[in-house]
Amino acid sequence: MLSSPAELLAAVSLAAGTAAIGFLAYKTFFSKDKCCKARVNLDIQKDNPKVVHAFDIEDLGEKAVYCRCWRSKKFPLCDGSHTKHNEETGDNVGPLIVKRKEA
Repeated sequence: MLSSPAELLAAVSLAAGTAAIGFLAYKTFFSKDKCCKARVNLDIQKDNPKVVHAFDIEDLGEKAVYCRCWRSKKFPLCDGSHTKHNEETGDNVGPLIVKRKEA
């Protein structure tokens, strides 16, 4: 049995520290919440299992600019939303530019 308030305080501190470390370890390794925080696509075609767009090369014209940040309101085309995304997150994503090779 604990004989003094100092021993009781030490035992409570040890138990609280152990519980905190256990909780943090659980959240880090076993929590299902972490899968949702890293999502790139937040709202485009969420009812589809995979978002895919295909274009015929002949239909592109001279140049096409495609979104890679998933924030464009004109998705799959780029509207420059990556600029705000990069400023807010420190990311460096830019568009995919497809153009015809000059002859």
